[in-house]
Amino acid sequence: MSTPSLAAQIEAIMYLKGRPIGLNELSDLARAEPQGVQQALLALSASYAQRDTALEIVEQNGRFGLQLRPALADLVQNMLPVNLSTATLRTLATIALKKRILQSDLVDLRGSGAYDHIKELLAQDFIERRRQSEGRSYWITLSEKFHRTFSVLPDLAQEPPAEAA
Repeated sequence: MSTPSLAAQIEAIMYLKGRPIGLNELSDLARAEPQGVQQALLALSASYAQRDTALEIVEQNGRFGLQLRPALADLVQNMLPVNLSTATLRTLATIALKKRILQSDLVDLRGSGAYDHIKELLAQDFIERRRQSEGRSYWITLSEKFHRTFSVLPDLAQEPPAEAA
């Protein structure tokens, strides 16, 4: 399997961060020179502009982000089964992909805004949080409400098989 292009790596970073991110931070996370990251951002922006896609790259005050095109915001908002921001939904998606994640690792992946996302997800009962037995962080897992709301079955491979009747 070949290594993804720098543009693909930048796209992945911006998607997972879910917030505008500066050129230097992008460079550090992609382990690339700022000039190369800037060229990759230009190529990525041009690619999005040429395609009929729901996403776009935006730059504001020297920070870059991947966002839904404004023309589609109403459509998507009406389709969401819960009232969560896009960034909070991305944090929830990250938790869902990992199934169980340390809060500190989640914050590393999603940025400091994840603390607010976690509070909101706890308040709406989509996640559960338990203190780590050794260490200072918390384990975050999906709640039963998450599985009911999003019609996602928990990973049954970890449960013992049912006995035949």
